[in-house]
Amino acid sequence: MRRTLLHDCRFLLLLFVTMSFFSGPSGPPGCTSIQEQRERWERKRSRTAKELVQTEQRYCQQLELINTYFVELLKAKGTLKPDVRENIFSSIKDIHSVNQALLVHLENGYYGRGFDQFCPHLNHYNTYVDNIYNSSKVLRIQLTKNKAFRRFKKLQEERPQFGEQRLEDLLQLPVLRIDQYKHFLQDLAANTSPDVPEFQQISRAVDAVCETSQRIQDNTRCHENHLQLCRVQKLLKGRKTKVFAAGRWYIREGWLKMVPQKGAEAKPKMFFLFSDILLQAKRCSPLHPTNGDKFAGQHAYPLHECSVEKVFGHTRSQGGLLSLTFPKAKLLLMSNNQEELNDWYLSLTSAVRKLQIQKEVYLRDDPNRRPLLSERDDTHTNRKRNMVSFETTEHAHRSAAEWESSAPKRMKPSDAAEYSSEETSSSSCVIL
Repeated sequence: MRRTLLHDCRFLLLLFVTMSFFSGPSGPPGCTSIQEQRERWERKRSRTAKELVQTEQRYCQQLELINTYFVELLKAKGTLKPDVRENIFSSIKDIHSVNQALLVHLENGYYGRGFDQFCPHLNHYNTYVDNIYNSSKVLRIQLTKNKAFRRFKKLQEERPQFGEQRLEDLLQLPVLRIDQYKHFLQDLAANTSPDVPEFQQISRAVDAVCETSQRIQDNTRCHENHLQLCRVQKLLKGRKTKVFAAGRWYIREGWLKMVPQKGAEAKPKMFFLFSDILLQAKRCSPLHPTNGDKFAGQHAYPLHECSVEKVFGHTRSQGGLLSLTFPKAKLLLMSNNQEELNDWYLSLTSAVRKLQIQKEVYLRDDPNRRPLLSERDDTHTNRKRNMVSFETTEHAHRSAAEWESSAPKRMKPSDAAEYSSEETSSSSCVIL
């Protein structure tokens, strides 16, 4: 039996060696695998190119429908005023013209050359994406107030060429197409040999399209932030509390208990955290006829000179306290939810850190910045150290005091205004 097993093993080994010999590569080792890899790249590139051409054909057809049945007809009929029509459709005619030229190159297989000539005209897309939210707003207003335009839009959308697509959806096509270009070009670049001249053209197109795609994302973030600021402004009663400010970003909001310093009962307050301030508010009386669901702003605490610390041991391991220290105020905020407290801590520390970094960059890059008082003192002290040793410390302090007292007299009017604005902005809290 042992001989039989040994014979079978030898037979299987001989069979394996024979099959390996006849099925092995005829050329040098590794040639077949490299060739197969190149063939796979070529197949992927062909699939991507085919899909790019097909989607581009459909995209150009849709742009032509918009221009033919909306832009040109509205212009001929005079249903909309020229400025209103421009606000709604923006640069879509220019986009259609540019993409028709691109389609000719793509259909002939000149992908690199086509996008190389297309990318310098991406400014039409930049104009369009910058106006997209204003376009939607103007379109909504016209549909509400302009009965003739509302009837015209409905009739055009019922045409079989549109396939039950609404104008609102069609106007989003250029924005969506940029994202599609980004993925198509990245796939083409990944499956094109760097030795091919077309590779450089496609790589440049990837960078240009990605820049426009980033512009779209930034516009989206700005629009979402604007909507959040509008929502918070509507939640606050009256017009005294101003939420809108240049460069202000909404971060978060929520209820936190405010712990008084004299040991009284902690009271819940609503806090709105922005990139530069922490806004404290209280709920209006629910019996109020118009402001029952709103908040009354109480304090706005600037974050540029704020320090944030965690304080534990006061809630039996459930939540904790946050200590917020300002130049002229201190807050103790409590939450029984540990996760919520951690989120508030991270949000606050991140906002404060960003403000500090922005301040450091501004002070470093501003060539017209006046030196701070502490910097003047350091310079003056260093200069004193180099003088003869018989000058006493008292005399040095007196000289420094005289220099400080005389400095404001030498300030220019513009410097005085700047100094005054800095003092105003450095207050610890603003009572609303």
